[in-house]
Amino acid sequence: MKIAVTFDNGEIFQHFGHTEQFKLYEVEDGHVVSSIVVDTNGSGHGALAGFLTEYGVDTLICGGIGGGAQNALASMGIRLYGGCSGSADEAVAALLAGSLDYNPDVHCDHHSHEHGEGHTCGDHGCGGHSHDHEDGGHCCH
Repeated sequence: MKIAVTFDNGEIFQHFGHTEQFKLYEVEDGHVVSSIVVDTNGSGHGALAGFLTEYGVDTLICGGIGGGAQNALASMGIRLYGGCSGSADEAVAALLAGSLDYNPDVHCDHHSHEHGEGHTCGDHGCGGHSHDHEDGGHCCH
């Protein structure tokens, strides 16, 4: 198992599409055996799913993430644990212990402070608003 966490100074970065680093954890027999921090080199929303695939990632822990990115991850078989915050290392430990607090309905709430009621995130690269996501997540209800 290889877990990626959106990463900023030890914490889970809250906007998947703008993350500048991932911390990658190699897991064997339920334990982290190694970890490294990698730069995304300016890759944005659409390219990040491919970036993770290149590193062999099968699980992602992040904060906010839009529907388009969720779909891209799902199409590549990457499991998503979104809506997380706090220490990256602690989140991975919690996932491995089966106690990670995450939001299966995570959406792109990182835009909510910019808009009033009726906000949709279609203008922000979050993708479509279909309600048939494999992971049950939706973008901006």
